[in-house]
Amino acid sequence: MLTAGVDLAPTDERTALATLAWSRGRAVLRELTVGVPDTRILAAVRAADKTGLNCALGWPEPFAALVNAHRDGHTASLPSNENGANWRRAMMYRATDEAVRTTVPGVAPASVAADRQGHAALRCAALQAMLARAGQDVDRSGTGKIVETHPAASLYRWGVTRRYKGRHEGLAATLCAATAPWLDLGAFAPLVTTNRDAFDALVAALTARAVALGLTERPNGDQLALARIEGWIAVPSADLGALP
Repeated sequence: MLTAGVDLAPTDERTALATLAWSRGRAVLRELTVGVPDTRILAAVRAADKTGLNCALGWPEPFAALVNAHRDGHTASLPSNENGANWRRAMMYRATDEAVRTTVPGVAPASVAADRQGHAALRCAALQAMLARAGQDVDRSGTGKIVETHPAASLYRWGVTRRYKGRHEGLAATLCAATAPWLDLGAFAPLVTTNRDAFDALVAALTARAVALGLTERPNGDQLALARIEGWIAVPSADLGALP
């Protein structure tokens, strides 16, 4: 099996791509690149069995409805000042963001509707369109070729770190030596250690493997319809040792 991971940024310069080749009891980091254009991402998705994207795959459905209504001048449903804060929160966060916040302590996905994440999400939307035109299954709930990942949630569930905000130094060593000795970084070990974008791409590729094996939490019946519109963050439900 081949899995890929993409840490998607608004520009090529901060975008990283990792590709893992899996065999019994072992995973080899076959490619790790920083500064990745759309053409390379599209080729990686087509070649891999599963690709994890560290980027929101969609926007909150209430937010999308609001934008459409606002464009058409329908303002009657806007809230009063008394419930404005709660209403804005419902606009900003997807069902999957709230699910991660509830089930993974200390992990709070940023809002794709009211944060810098939106810039990368626009690029991601274009990539999804190009993949769909090429005949690739891009179901945003994660059942197709791509799946949304969140490094902090994956690292927490795998016991690598309980808080992942900002610095990643030392996490690569912990990941390989302590929790995944079967993971062969090869010549890419220095890049994983020194570049956070590269590290996040690797985590996304590992998470893609967990999804392919059915070792992540899936949206329930009530959440599935929204997940196919907004996207769904794949949160591992098993230890790293279950992956190879």
